Amino acid sequence: MQLSPFPFSITDFATINGTTYKGITGHAIWKTLHRNDIRIRLVTYSPNYLADHWCNKGHIIFCVDGEMETELENGTKHLLQKGMLYTVGDNSNAHRSFSKDGCTLFIVD
Repeated sequence: MQLSPFPFSITDFATINGTTYKGITGHAIWKTLHRNDIRIRLVTYSPNYLADHWCNKGHIIFCVDGEMETELENGTKHLLQKGMLYTVGDNSNAHRSFSKDGCTLFIVD
């Protein structure tokens, strides 16, 4: 990853308004900031959230709280729990998320 120059800053996610996205079930709330080409998000999934699409975007995802299951398009499922991280590159493995009890994620893409 190449980070283009931008000034030092501190972000308090409590000051960022969230945007709600509906899933097939449940919803996700994204608190998003951009640093040039980098998108940084604190995302909260409601209980029983199931993404409404297969995603091909690359991500670095850290589970801040709770847990989520990531299903790959090939049918395999992977559990991400509090304190764990997953990485996937652009156009590598199409994936979608499900969270039974809800979770909070820190995502960089």
